[in-house]
Order: sequence, then C-alpha cells, then structure tokens
Amino acid sequence: MPHLSPELLAVLRCPVTGAPLAVDGDDLVATVPGPDGSIPRYRIEDGIPLLLAPEVLDSAADAGSDQHDGAGSPAPRS
Repeated sequence: MPHLSPELLAVLRCPVTGAPLAVDGDDLVATVPGPDGSIPRYRIEDGIPLLLAPEVLDSAADAGSDQHDGAGSPAPRS
C-alpha cells in the first residue's frame, strides 16, 4: 500500500467531483460518486497520486515518448 502523508491526503480533492479522496489499496478513490454514478479512482505511482481521468492517462501512454521528453525541441544554446 502506498504511503501518503495525512497532510497531503487532507488537501487532495477529486478533480471530477471536488470531494475528498481516500486511500483504497493502491488507489485513491473519491468519497462521492461522479456524474455517471461511478466512484472515480486514481492510481498512485511511486508515491505520486495521478489525478488524471483514466482516458487522459491512456492517451498519454499511447502517445510516443518523444511527445513527452522534449524531442524535437531546439537544442540549447552554447
């Protein structure tokens, strides 16, 4: 089970409902259902809560890593 400090957990809110979050196993869960009636869940990876909707996380995973690591950016000036 990931460890989140009580202070951090006290300020985190579900980006969908605005409700407080609670730890449930390896995830954070909203304390109230979302607009579709389901309880939003968020992964915790390496101790970092990923407070993004699942479809956004899936899109990021499907995108090539070159879209996230600065590839194609101009080289730094010497």
